[in-house]
Amino acid sequence: MRPSKFLKCSDFPCSDVNKEAYMIPGVEIEPEKIRAIMVSESPPEDAGDYFYANNSPSYLRTTVQAFNDAGAKVASMKDVLERGVYVTTAIKCAKTAYSIQPKTTENCCSRILEKEIDLFPRIKTVLLMGDTAIRAMNYIAKKNTGKRLVPSGSTYKIRKNKYYKQFKVFPSYLQTGKSYFIEKSKRIMIAEDIKAVLEQP
Repeated sequence: MRPSKFLKCSDFPCSDVNKEAYMIPGVEIEPEKIRAIMVSESPPEDAGDYFYANNSPSYLRTTVQAFNDAGAKVASMKDVLERGVYVTTAIKCAKTAYSIQPKTTENCCSRILEKEIDLFPRIKTVLLMGDTAIRAMNYIAKKNTGKRLVPSGSTYKIRKNKYYKQFKVFPSYLQTGKSYFIEKSKRIMIAEDIKAVLEQP
């Protein structure tokens, strides 16, 4: 199954994204083997830096490092998938500013991310990498239940709690971008969260 065959944005209504950098994973995946989904923020401007690009894309390098920091020895996205973790983004077009407008998050998660999660019926956990991913999951939860799933508050204060829908939700920090190698405390917390997800029964 290739997620890109089942998911699409047809009219691109958002004004604060680069529609030329629209990316949905197009790799072949066995849905029944996926137990966790890692939701990052948005795709890079350059498709060559995307998680599933060839060679050594920047998004993959930091993600692989995060898994290795967690004690999960991986070297490629294939290795990550074999661990039962599917990696995607909350927003499917590259952002054009530092922050993403709430309406853009709402548009993208209601049109694509919610359906993307539903492609994997056996998932037990969703790892939310950063504020945009947390906000996206809250939009989905509020749409379906009328309530937020993850409470407001600084991520470091709420990340030790696990929030339930039909799966456990782990709020964490963004594992892509240059700041990953700079903010050591967040890097430690990311590793702890990945390890906790991988240890779920």
